[in-house]
Amino acid sequence: MGPLAGVKVVDLTHVMAGPTCTLMLADMGAEVIKVESPQGDDTRHSLPNIGDQSAAFMMMNRNKRGIVLNLKTEGGIEAMRRLAAEADILVENFAPGVLDRFGLGYEALRKINARLVYCSLSGFGRTGPYSERRGFDLVAQAMSGIMTFTGSDATSPPTKCGPPISDITAGLLGAMGILAAYSHRLKTGEGQMVDTSLFEAALVQTYWQSAIALATGRAPRAMGSAHPLNAPYQAFEAQDGWLVVGGANPRNWLRLVEAIGAPELAEDPRFRDNPGRMANLPALEKELAARFKTQTVSHWLTLFERGGLPCGPVYDSLQALSDPQTAARRMVVELDHPTAGKAPALGLPVKFSETPGDVRRPAPILGQHSREVMAELGFTPAEIEEMERLGVFGSRVPLTATKLDTSAAQDGCTTVKQADPNRMAPA
Repeated sequence: MGPLAGVKVVDLTHVMAGPTCTLMLADMGAEVIKVESPQGDDTRHSLPNIGDQSAAFMMMNRNKRGIVLNLKTEGGIEAMRRLAAEADILVENFAPGVLDRFGLGYEALRKINARLVYCSLSGFGRTGPYSERRGFDLVAQAMSGIMTFTGSDATSPPTKCGPPISDITAGLLGAMGILAAYSHRLKTGEGQMVDTSLFEAALVQTYWQSAIALATGRAPRAMGSAHPLNAPYQAFEAQDGWLVVGGANPRNWLRLVEAIGAPELAEDPRFRDNPGRMANLPALEKELAARFKTQTVSHWLTLFERGGLPCGPVYDSLQALSDPQTAARRMVVELDHPTAGKAPALGLPVKFSETPGDVRRPAPILGQHSREVMAELGFTPAEIEEMERLGVFGSRVPLTATKLDTSAAQDGCTTVKQADPNRMAPA
């Protein structure tokens, strides 16, 4: 199921950037084993919950099997080495140097698996003066310049983008780098290190603003919803809400003024071309805003769609998730979690004609698959019992594994059922 079916991934990540990376690989069919400490991924403790599980954790970790390994024990280190020896890909976002101290860094693991693609996601990357710093999305947004050109206008205080864009982008860049390295391995048999960071992920979100800064020597400032290079390309308020319209290129500008019944604006010397519109943006916004407020959002959207003008309503999250296009693209799916019950999640954003990906299983309970995976690695039942006794898995790990009910497959997702839910309490 999916173009990466048969690819084995060890996921030593937590919170957001790393789990985004491995989520993409899992959704495309890779077998992902998420390795957690006995305390679990910090996101497990984030609110709100669905049932007894964190909604955020379930969103980022579906399609993965989960195990607990205490890397402060010899058994935990040995189990990790066996996992790495059999893996195609390993992804980690530990603080700089942590895995090296455990003997699980890239240089150590490549000696036991020369074909391993090893991806490191960090705050600032493995080189440079900040390589030892820890990083967060907030810091990356601040240091990339994003917070200086996000906001209502040039007088706005530093403003963070709502979503953690550097975390998510770093995860996507990591997945892209992994697949490129895996392609190289298919040709040569050689693994390699893939290294990206939140800082670089934030910087690549600034292509337009960096182009302006590098060309002019001036740092762009906040413009609300307006575009730094083209106009009009922004949000406007109607009688009953907000909409966005893209009238930036010459053809769409003419479509816009025709639709709103203001052909005189096309002849106004201030607005005849894009440089003029950008130079006189406040005046242009005033002219358009007065006209948009005379009708409803649906009125304008109907006119604009009829005329072929790019436009859309400004949604909140619930409206976006319930839009018919969201449903048509299967971007909201529902899974049966063994303790939380029905758990909605975002679907796979990449579609494949011949090898479609799928949302196959809900996020694992802490330690849910520890014994199952250890057995697959060749540990005997007696060895597994001893590992458990020595605290390799933290507290006692449930013995019952999940059973995938493929007969329940529907609309790109399947239902995972648990034969004995009473034995599936978190480790």
